Amino acid sequence: MSKIAVVFHSGYGHTLRMAQAVAEGAGAQLIPIDAEGNLPADGWEILNAADAIIIGSPTYMGTVSWQFKKFADASSKAWFTQAWKNKLFAGFTNSATMNGDKLSTLHYLFTLAMQHSGLWVGTGLMPSNSKAAQRNDINYVGSFSGAMAQSPSDSSPDEMLPGDLETAKLFGQRVAAVAAAYDASKLG
Repeated sequence: MSKIAVVFHSGYGHTLRMAQAVAEGAGAQLIPIDAEGNLPADGWEILNAADAIIIGSPTYMGTVSWQFKKFADASSKAWFTQAWKNKLFAGFTNSATMNGDKLSTLHYLFTLAMQHSGLWVGTGLMPSNSKAAQRNDINYVGSFSGAMAQSPSDSSPDEMLPGDLETAKLFGQRVAAVAAAYDASKLG
């Protein structure tokens, strides 16, 4: 069985709910980045031992939170030794508006994964884009690059739409399925 870690920052709890859904789908261990941008004591060891790393941040001002950026900058130690080379990576984000420049955040996460010489896993989900589509449908936000969710700025984490959370769970399942089929040792 593959070891999968979900490392994420959540400012108000919405991204935490997404992370929990992704981890449930992937059978992954959660590694929260705290309010000061730090990992728990065993966080780096868990990431180093993982076969797949799923990274998540809310979208603030068109990119990741400063707490996530602090983690990303600290990951340069792993980058320097290429400790995460050929690991699978995937990413997710949430913002208050339907667009909210979430794709910019996913691009940031993708770039971080590529700098670590990782391999990116997308959602593998078709968008809900027909006239009959409802806001609570799977992948209604319509992302292929990573899981996206939308939470109104005045909503609590408990009010997140089940469709967005199910999208996150299915995304986690996809990462787990790809990780189960993937053999990094064949890449050298």
